[in-house]
Amino acid sequence: MKKLKIVVVGCGNMGTSHALAYHQMDGFEIVGLVSRKPESRENLSKELGGYPTFGDYQTALKETNPDAVSINTYPDTHYDYVKTALNNDAHVFIEKPLALTVSDAQELVDLALEKGKKMVVGYILRVHPAWAKFVEVARTLGKPLVMRMNLNQQSSGDNWYTHKQLMNSMSPIVDCGVHYVDVMCLMTQSEPISVSAIGARLSDEIDSKMYNYGQLQVRFKDGSVGWYEAGWGPMMSETAFFVKDVIGPKGCVSIVDEAKGDSDSVDDHSKTGALKLHHSATDTNGNFTKPDEFIDTSEEPDHDGLCLLEQEYFLKAIQEDLNLSNHLRDAVNSLRIVLAADESFRTGRTVEL
Repeated sequence: MKKLKIVVVGCGNMGTSHALAYHQMDGFEIVGLVSRKPESRENLSKELGGYPTFGDYQTALKETNPDAVSINTYPDTHYDYVKTALNNDAHVFIEKPLALTVSDAQELVDLALEKGKKMVVGYILRVHPAWAKFVEVARTLGKPLVMRMNLNQQSSGDNWYTHKQLMNSMSPIVDCGVHYVDVMCLMTQSEPISVSAIGARLSDEIDSKMYNYGQLQVRFKDGSVGWYEAGWGPMMSETAFFVKDVIGPKGCVSIVDEAKGDSDSVDDHSKTGALKLHHSATDTNGNFTKPDEFIDTSEEPDHDGLCLLEQEYFLKAIQEDLNLSNHLRDAVNSLRIVLAADESFRTGRTVEL
């Protein structure tokens, strides 16, 4: 098939990883790298052998007329950039979240469907083999489920700068929470009915109305419950920064042998090592009838490898005309939940969905 011309917008961490994926794939041809900072796009272009670079998004679209656009910028640009790409008849890969409001996200979904264009939201855990296994095993534990997850990041230097930039538009439980709420929805296959949240502002370096630590609690129609915790900054603890644990009537499954490096390492955010499956069944004496099982997941892709899997899915969606309606519905629903958590933090009340 003819290669799809693609423009990569944003040349930071995620944009670089996705550009590396397009560079390796036969199905894409990079026709432009776009970023606000000249050094980021020029360095990436040099690293990949020399691709056209642009400092202006509109100019890049006009001069390259791409088949697809990959958007990897700060969340407050997502709505405008996606809408512009779709109106230029381009397919879209967009890093999460799709938009800053549910109504804006739904508008973009409707526009993509109206235009007949494929839009894939970067929920990287959906393409992760070990996380797919985690979801599969969790579904065998019976109902209701109790899901416990967190991702706290002790950041400093450039990473703390990036986190502060992200917090100009959203809190950690909104930015990161969409991934883990999405996983909870996949595990329960049930409808979320209410959300509550707590949080705290732990730094004078961020806006007085923003908070860099938060925890949300979500209830599902089937009786399942889940919590997710996220915090960013130089003050965050690295004790128990990575908890991924699901409990059901029939036992529990946990991600173990987790990342032993720094909580701020992007590669460590999705690492598993192994799944530990515990069976709750007991005999007449009250003793367990089965030993715990360990499911090896150590042979897993690194961060760049996961981004490659995402882009292979994006390419497949375009080439095979995949129906992405469920994918887009889930993207809107996960955003709905984390934004309800943000509302709950600010009002001190549980938000009914």
